Amino acid sequence: MLAVTLEQLAEFRFYAELNDFLPRLQRKIALPYAFKGCPAIKAPIEAFGVPHTEVGLIIVNGVSVGFGYRLCPADRVAVYPVLECVDISPRVRLRERPFRRTGFVVDVNLGKLARRLRLLGFDALYDRRYRDEEIAAIAVTQQRIVLTRDRRLLFMKCITHGYWVRSVIADRQLEEVLDRFDLRPQIHPFQRCIVCNGMLEEVAKAEVFERLEPRTRLYYDRFHRCRGCGKIYWEGSHVEDMRQRYLRACVEAEQAGAPP
Repeated sequence: MLAVTLEQLAEFRFYAELNDFLPRLQRKIALPYAFKGCPAIKAPIEAFGVPHTEVGLIIVNGVSVGFGYRLCPADRVAVYPVLECVDISPRVRLRERPFRRTGFVVDVNLGKLARRLRLLGFDALYDRRYRDEEIAAIAVTQQRIVLTRDRRLLFMKCITHGYWVRSVIADRQLEEVLDRFDLRPQIHPFQRCIVCNGMLEEVAKAEVFERLEPRTRLYYDRFHRCRGCGKIYWEGSHVEDMRQRYLRACVEAEQAGAPP
């Protein structure tokens, strides 16, 4: 005679920006979850549409648990987002601490965001030819944070650090990432090539003179060259425009790093 496994119920509640992943009518309320057996808690969280990379803390019946916790009947589950700037060391950590070196791999939908991150000095790999599998492999082997507009990418088990970018507007996307990873103290603008992500180095005008337009030769004397692709940069009006555009972020970074 076959045994019949009856469905059991648990209750989930998602907090803060995790509600972005839920249908509007399911946000900020307790949600019933029917299940059989004893599934690991990571499975129902992702069944609700929330990628594991977005989850920073899970509380079950008042106790912090990890992704391997086995769901039990009548469990009350509270799920909180990742807070990079908050120390939750007394709680069960769901992943390793943030990478020692901040580096990103950016999906094909976020090219403008990649350029803006590079402009502020952040290491951001981007290639329009990247497939999801390549992004995941780069994230794992180089310990990079995945930035994506495709939330399905963050469901890949091997990706431990990632963020689903909400906005479709590049400047707002940049603000999101700066806030999400508490990056303003790390801003060092105009050190990376916005085209290839290579580091810039100062170069003598004579070395690049033949590659300069006549007006550039006449009006500018200080130049930088990308070590990767060889692109030449100089502090023309476009640099001042960029300084003004990102002045707030740079000032905030300086203030954050200033002594009290």
